[in-house]
Amino acid sequence: MENSQIADTFSLLSKLMDIHGENSFKSKSYSSAAFSIDKLSLPLKDLPIEKIASIKGIGTSSAQKIIELLQNGKIFFLEELIEKTPPGVIEMLSIKGIGPKKIHTIWKEMEIETIGELLYACKENRLKLYKGFGEKTQQNVIESIEFYLKNQGSHLYAQIESIADEIKAIIQEIFKGKRIEATGKFIRQFETIDELEYIIEISMEELEEKISSVDFFSLKTKDNDAVLYATQAGIDIKIYPSSASQFIRQSIMLSSSADFQTALFKEFSSDLDRYSSEKDFFEKNQIAYIPPFLRETPEIIAIAKKNVLPEIIQKNDIKGVIHCHSNWSDGSNTIEEMAQAAIERGMEYLVLSDHSKSAFYAQGLYEEKIKAQHQLIDELNEKLVPFKIFKSIESDILNDGSLDYSDAVLSTFDLVIASVHSNLKMSQEKAMARLLRAIENPYTSILGHMTGRLLLSRPGYPLDFEKIIEACAENNVVIELNAHPNRLDIDWRQIPNVLKKNVLISINPDAHQTEGIDVLKYGVLTAQKAMVTKNYNLSSFSLKEFENFIEHQKNTKLR
Repeated sequence: MENSQIADTFSLLSKLMDIHGENSFKSKSYSSAAFSIDKLSLPLKDLPIEKIASIKGIGTSSAQKIIELLQNGKIFFLEELIEKTPPGVIEMLSIKGIGPKKIHTIWKEMEIETIGELLYACKENRLKLYKGFGEKTQQNVIESIEFYLKNQGSHLYAQIESIADEIKAIIQEIFKGKRIEATGKFIRQFETIDELEYIIEISMEELEEKISSVDFFSLKTKDNDAVLYATQAGIDIKIYPSSASQFIRQSIMLSSSADFQTALFKEFSSDLDRYSSEKDFFEKNQIAYIPPFLRETPEIIAIAKKNVLPEIIQKNDIKGVIHCHSNWSDGSNTIEEMAQAAIERGMEYLVLSDHSKSAFYAQGLYEEKIKAQHQLIDELNEKLVPFKIFKSIESDILNDGSLDYSDAVLSTFDLVIASVHSNLKMSQEKAMARLLRAIENPYTSILGHMTGRLLLSRPGYPLDFEKIIEACAENNVVIELNAHPNRLDIDWRQIPNVLKKNVLISINPDAHQTEGIDVLKYGVLTAQKAMVTKNYNLSSFSLKEFENFIEHQKNTKLR
């Protein structure tokens, strides 16, 4: 074992001890030993064992662990620490700006165990609320995490969106005059993207010749069908060269699921070279055009053969901002600033849903603050007519499934969003009992981010979706489609089951600052994949329709 490897091992040991709150004197001694070992000119493995303890900067305890490492290939105390540490916590050591002691706070006090969870917490302004962290530190951590994640291979749709336009422009410049189409998961509006994909009407030889001289791209792999390139933008791209006769077929195939393309080409398989575009293919076969985001299951083909698809929800169908936070809890802006931002975006109303008192980490509202906030909302509503701010709360679902206010307090809100924020590691039995009780609470209006997932960093807790959806139907509870790009929860694959039960979804931004309202578009893109129409989305209701819905919901649930 080389000195550099031994030094790295001791450095990790020191850092993990600090993360676990172990003896700080010992952790410092191991850190000093790592520094001394790295500077040694002679390999430790070649020294007599009795000489190791006499080396400057290496004490008795460090010497014993060096010997243990050289003889066994491991330090057993370090192995124990690694086993007790979530992998995501160890991964945080890769993030510039947060050392082991800050990671201890993040893990033990904030109960965050992955980099993705930490990024989400930063964007909710939670990090700066803890001792040793400020606004500048929080912003530096955001930038460091985003840079780190950019190089990990998988990306959120929202992260790729702006890059995709840049890359397509570069490709169009390289291959002027050639037919180019985006395809793959991005064009299908998937929530996470591994690579951007394009079809170009070009030969493999010409593709490689033209792109090889462009520094922006570097070759990764190649097969008979495509070439994969790394890019300086931090996202891989895959290019499929195609002949003119196969271009439309490839375009449809690569922008569809395997089940969809098999069913489509079984029914419409001939003379593909005679079509000028995808739309031309669908039109000449006398079926409605099926956009890539709907090319998932064969069932959509039968609907399209009737030559009419439902009027799927669009961004301009959103009429209200439901679920947002202000600086009364963990938001960055005042209530009025959030309202003005909604007005500027053409909205008719805003549902203010600050955190409840159990969310101490987010400065959740105690009863006296709720009264003061409601008084302010009344004043603002007089000022902002005809726009309206609704009184809401994002009430924590406690471990036993209860909400964290008395019925008397809950009754003062226009609507209540019930969400799980703590103790997320649950068995299905525990998660189901917890959520079902919350859904059955007569004051629960909307079930917030149903599974608690954070894309690419935290899976949702296990649920029996059929039972949850059935409970929402029986208790007249709306299911949130949280539009934050890190959540997109409920998963679009479950939404058709929601619609079958005549349960409404609500595309909500969970905004913690004015610009956070704009993530609504990602919720809309997700809803489109489930073929949601505006009639089934609560935030598409006009102000009058929304007021009627609230009144009806209360009358049926609290009678």
